[in-house]
Amino acid sequence: MNRSAARFALPDWPGIEAALHPLSAPPPGPGWNLAELHDLVPVDAVSVEAAVLVGLVPREQGTQVLLTRRTDALREHAGQVSFPGGRIESADIDAVAAALRETREEIGLVAPQIHPLGFLDPLATITGYRVQPVVAVLAIDYVAHPDPNEVADVFEVPLSFLLDPANLATHTLDFRGRPRQVFEYRYPAQRIWGATASMLYNLRQRLETSR
Repeated sequence: MNRSAARFALPDWPGIEAALHPLSAPPPGPGWNLAELHDLVPVDAVSVEAAVLVGLVPREQGTQVLLTRRTDALREHAGQVSFPGGRIESADIDAVAAALRETREEIGLVAPQIHPLGFLDPLATITGYRVQPVVAVLAIDYVAHPDPNEVADVFEVPLSFLLDPANLATHTLDFRGRPRQVFEYRYPAQRIWGATASMLYNLRQRLETSR
């Protein structure tokens, strides 16, 4: 392995690409969770295409997952834990380009610090987005520079914690007059729930299936 490749290696997950959709073949479809939203999103609604970056950091103590907490002043999802990301703009050639751009804008990471590996399954949201998660390895020496208008905090969570089924709970919320189940990780420092927790659950499923 050359020095450049070693910089982005995950020793505890050497074959992670096998668990992902390849970069050359983005997964089609409206979202793996669309059935759960059948009476919350109009059947004729046109989804807004979006992309997020699921950043994995090869720390000595094990792989970490990079997450952010949005500021309380944002119009949508204020104060929530999320991945860097947003809608795919016309200037973005694909979901990877959008995820990289949004990551640069939100937390200051640039392309040489990010090595994309592949895609998770797309996720549909109740706010009308079809989100394409891009899984990537981040350089261990990255330094985040969060945009204070969008990001209140940047932090890492051990991947081993997120892969433990005992740490994932399901809560029932009342949404638009009917009960809706959402995922939430029992992480003591931050509340990781909703769409972000669903994407992490999808990552766990794909990793478990590939091993």
